[in-house]
Amino acid sequence: MKRNLLKASFIAALAITNLGFAQEYQLDNFNPSDKRSINAFEARKDSVTTFDHLRVKIGGAFALQFQGLSHTNTAAPVLNSAGVNANQLFKISNNFNLPTANLDVDVALYDGVNLHLRTFLSSRHHNETYVKGGYLQIDKLDFIKKDFLKDVMKYATIKVGQDEMNYGDAHFRRTDNAYSLTNPFIAGNLLMDAYATFPFMEVYYRRDGFIGMVGASNGRLNQTATSGTAPSVYAKLGYDKQINKDLRVRLTGSVYNNANSSRLDFYNGDRAGSRYYFVLESAYASGTNGANTGAATLNSAKVVPDFVNKMTSIMINPFLRYKGLEFFGTYEMASGRNLTETDRRTYNQYSAELLYRFGKEDSFYFGGRYNQADGKLITGNDITVKRYNIGGGWFMTKNILAKVEYVNQKYDGYATTSIYNGGEFKGYMIEAAIAF
Repeated sequence: MKRNLLKASFIAALAITNLGFAQEYQLDNFNPSDKRSINAFEARKDSVTTFDHLRVKIGGAFALQFQGLSHTNTAAPVLNSAGVNANQLFKISNNFNLPTANLDVDVALYDGVNLHLRTFLSSRHHNETYVKGGYLQIDKLDFIKKDFLKDVMKYATIKVGQDEMNYGDAHFRRTDNAYSLTNPFIAGNLLMDAYATFPFMEVYYRRDGFIGMVGASNGRLNQTATSGTAPSVYAKLGYDKQINKDLRVRLTGSVYNNANSSRLDFYNGDRAGSRYYFVLESAYASGTNGANTGAATLNSAKVVPDFVNKMTSIMINPFLRYKGLEFFGTYEMASGRNLTETDRRTYNQYSAELLYRFGKEDSFYFGGRYNQADGKLITGNDITVKRYNIGGGWFMTKNILAKVEYVNQKYDGYATTSIYNGGEFKGYMIEAAIAF
């Protein structure tokens, strides 16, 4: 029996090697998972085809943070039926967060046809392994006929799947569970984290630096055959050009609109959960006297507008790099309502990152980010949340990154009975990240 298992393992290893698992292999028209994807944004459309047979590339990512944060608030006590104060903050201390892990499967199916699939092996919000999403990417139509629409497909790309949609540019710099090499900071994506894994179809046309994309989705994270959801439509228009060896400029504008949905998980769709564990969270589960297990705290430190029924959102992103100096900005405006409202509310978001990369092959960087989100709650309160991060990183290799940062986040405008009233958290974070 043991001999048969060893024989089977040996044969499997040979098969894996032939498929391309055991060597570093990069598929055409895909961004690599390592340091080379920094500031890559949409994957470049390769002019050289290396496809000769079906190939499979197995990749992954791992991340571990040490959290040294403290938090306070001035919220008035809110007692439940058991006499427990629901506004009592969770007791947090300096410790390690849950290690996170991703599994990526990238497949060259045919000349100009690739598949991507990402699975979260370990994440904050789910104990079990689950599929984050995936898509089919078509850069040639040769499977219909050799050189079919060749002149069009030289500049066009078609993507179909259920995965992260290409709304705005901020999602290219966010941490995706364990994958954080493209995020210069540690735990915090933007306060309003526009992240949605909906079924979608996107059509791109890119030429001479100009970028055009139109997409459509049904606007649902959890799929159902029932009626009552209107399609979502979105688009991106921009310009990205390497002016000379020292200067690159990029400017894009994106819009997303959903006219009717029964559950629009747009700003709370990241099932992996926030990396700021338990900050400004109640020590007790809402409405009970039981200890908070963390199941309901995946959105710690985020601003969620609660637009689950109707929403229109725009995002503008300028990017500028001159030698080692790098600027990335975000302006976002979102308006919408939930199922109980008749009038729309509006939120605005501003973010500015300034970094300096230096050393051999830009192995080191330091910089800061300011992020603010403000808007109107369902209760009518006008709230403002501000965060700034200061930190840096060291690429030990192109696949291994060590990061450190200081973060401070403050809440303003919340009612005295809200746990966020006078809320603030601050402290340091350390992260080790690997991706391949």
